[in-house]
Amino acid sequence: MKAIRFEQTGGPGVLSLVDVPTPQPGPGQILVRHQAIGINFIDTYHRTGLYPLRLPSGLGMEAAGVVEAVGEGVTRFAPGDLAAYASGPIGAYAEFHVVAAERAVKPPAGIDARTAAAALLKGMTAEFLLRRCYTLKPGDPILVHAAAGGVGQILVQWGKALGAEVIATVGSEDKAARAREHGADHVILYRDQDVAAEVRRITGGKGVPVAYDSVGKATFEATLASLAKRGLFVSFGNASGPPDPFAPARLLAAGSVYITRPTMGDYLLTTAELDESAAALFAVIASGKVKIEIGQTFPLAAAAKAHEALESRETVGASLLIP
Repeated sequence: MKAIRFEQTGGPGVLSLVDVPTPQPGPGQILVRHQAIGINFIDTYHRTGLYPLRLPSGLGMEAAGVVEAVGEGVTRFAPGDLAAYASGPIGAYAEFHVVAAERAVKPPAGIDARTAAAALLKGMTAEFLLRRCYTLKPGDPILVHAAAGGVGQILVQWGKALGAEVIATVGSEDKAARAREHGADHVILYRDQDVAAEVRRITGGKGVPVAYDSVGKATFEATLASLAKRGLFVSFGNASGPPDPFAPARLLAAGSVYITRPTMGDYLLTTAELDESAAALFAVIASGKVKIEIGQTFPLAAAAKAHEALESRETVGASLLIP
C-alpha cells in the first residue's frame, strides 16, 4: 500500500510517499480501507518533533473508510461497515490502517466517510471543550481564537447552539465573513485590533468566563488579558508555537484565573466515553446546528503541500487527504 513516512523531524519536506506492506488486523483490531483522512495540527506537532515519535514513523490520527477485515474477537464491526477513528494509533496517512475496534465508531446513516474524517477529531475536541472541560451556560460570552479553522468553526456553531455569546478572532476579512456565517456574534481581526481591549468593550469590562486558544504563543497574552475574574484559559493548541513559561503569580494578577492544557485522550478514556462524544457530535451535525465545512482536499501524495497550507493559515474549515 501507499503510505506517508518520515525519517527525521522538520518541515513538510521530510514527508515522503512510500510503498509498505499492507497490515493485517490482530485480535480486537480492524483493518480500514481509507476513503478520507483527516489533517490536523497535531500532525504538524508530530512531524516537527514538538510531540516526539519514535522514528521512522507514519503520521496522522484520523480517518474513515470501509472495514476490510476484522481480527479475532471483534463484534463491534463487520467487513463492509463504515468506520471512523480519531485517536490513533499514528499512521492514518495511508491507504489502509489497523486500529483497535473499541477506539473506532460507526458513523450513522447520513454521515459519509469524508464528513466523518473531517469532523471526528475536531468535533469531539469541541464536544469535550464545550460540554465537559467547561460547562457552558446560556448567555455566557466565550472567546474563540482561529474561528475560521476546523475546530474553530465547530466551536462557534456548537457554542451558539448551547446559547453562548461567541466572540471570534480571525486573521482576515474573508475569514471574518465565514465566522459570522457560522454564527459568531462578534468578530475581532487579531492582526488589526487589540483583542483584549475589544473583549473588554464587548463584555462591558468584565471579560469572558472561558477562552479557547489553539494558537499558542502569539495569542497567550491577549487571552490572559481577556478573562473575567476566576475565568478559565483553555489552551488546546500551539499553531504559532508553544507559549513561553510563566510564573503562577500571573494567574493571581489576572483575576485568580485558571489555565488548563487538555488533550482529547483524557476525555475519551473509555469506549463508552468515545461513543457518547461521537454520538453527541453526529447528533448536532444531523440537527443542522453544526455544519462541517471541508475547505480543501489533497491527494495522499501531496501531504507535504497540505501541511504547508495548514501552517501558513491558508486553509479554512477542515482539510482532507484522499488516498
